[in-house]
Amino acid sequence: MVLLFGVIMIQYVCPSKSECRVLHQLGSWFKDGSSTTGSRSSSKIQDQKDPYIAEDGALVRFVPRFNFTAADLNRVVDFNIKGDDVIVFLHIQKTGGTTFGRHLVRNIQLERPCECHAGQKKCTCYRPGKKETWLFSRFSTGWSCGLHADWTELTSCVPSRMDSREVPDNMPSRNYYYITILRDPVSRYLSEWRHVQRGATWKASLHVCDGRSPTLSELPSCYSGDDWSGCSLQEFMDCPYNLANNRQTRMLADLSLVGCYNVSAMSEEERWAVLLESAKRNLLGMAFFGLTEYQRKTQYLFERTFNLEFIAPFTQLNGTRASSVEVPPETQHRILQLNQWDVELYEYARDLFLQRFQVARQQERRQARERRQQERRRLRGRLATKQGRQLKPTETPHQPNRHTVVTEEQHRSRAGGEGMESEALLPDWWDLDENGTMEDYMDNVEQW
Repeated sequence: MVLLFGVIMIQYVCPSKSECRVLHQLGSWFKDGSSTTGSRSSSKIQDQKDPYIAEDGALVRFVPRFNFTAADLNRVVDFNIKGDDVIVFLHIQKTGGTTFGRHLVRNIQLERPCECHAGQKKCTCYRPGKKETWLFSRFSTGWSCGLHADWTELTSCVPSRMDSREVPDNMPSRNYYYITILRDPVSRYLSEWRHVQRGATWKASLHVCDGRSPTLSELPSCYSGDDWSGCSLQEFMDCPYNLANNRQTRMLADLSLVGCYNVSAMSEEERWAVLLESAKRNLLGMAFFGLTEYQRKTQYLFERTFNLEFIAPFTQLNGTRASSVEVPPETQHRILQLNQWDVELYEYARDLFLQRFQVARQQERRQARERRQQERRRLRGRLATKQGRQLKPTETPHQPNRHTVVTEEQHRSRAGGEGMESEALLPDWWDLDENGTMEDYMDNVEQW
């Protein structure tokens, strides 16, 4: 009965066996023996304390690789939805952007929620009291700058598009807050291959750079027919013009720095090095970005950055089509080689993302501790005031050059039962130290 109950509970907690942290830990227990059971069980208990860690299987002790300034990590913007500010969503293919885009139009608590109707692909996201949109995305304004427009296209297209839609008199300059979602390069590449294999194309993409689209010689096609349906993974990898290779780096970089799609302007190594540094700068300067592998953390950082709240929590879905693909190790190595710049970008993004999350949680705990301290001081003040009314000394003849010293014990004895009655008003943590408990301290220790 115990064994049957355990199997049922494991299936309930871990529907996806391939990425289940508990199953991996159980397996390691049997491999390592009983000597390490205690330490691993304590690690498991520590993971369960934080729902964000338990949700996506992040490391308990995150070791950063990159150095960022305090301004880079403490990312909070003054987004004014009632003013002229606009959130611009840069949607990279197969990163979970469709799900996140639906969250933006359907799952945010707003004074004036977006109006979404069945059968319509776009929603109307107006500001409170105005017929002006605050969101530039697929599900609000459509592909106004082209299908899956990249950084180069959006930064040159969005301001003109927004001004053409809404041109009030004496309109002040807008604040455009760019956001995006990134994904593990191998998983994203496999997901795009499966999508193309089913017949999907992005022929409608404009790829505008420096005012024009690339020529056929600058951007050849990988297939001759209407689509590339049924292509094998080997064919997908063998095409040298496949835009799936290092797609995230290219879409986040300023392509005008390398002559757009003219690959003869510089060597391939130099070209991609410039694009990688540009993508890192743009990602660092964005108002927000999330990671597909960390849904709950993505939700948390978005809410904290924009001071907005989602109605329903994000769900971490590990069972995607890409995860169901059995890929040999040599094929995975080939995919990593084809996406080496995306791998570097993702490592940079993941490091920045987790550092931002860590700083945000530390600030949140510090603020909670300060609120508890203020509450303790307020209750102490109430208690002292109430005791002061009871501790007035009786009138005695005035004796010059003599001072009456009343000790704290005498105060308590004079207060009597009234003091005990006042202490009953205090909460359970009244006797805690003013500087916080050991738990408060441990919660704010940086786990580097």
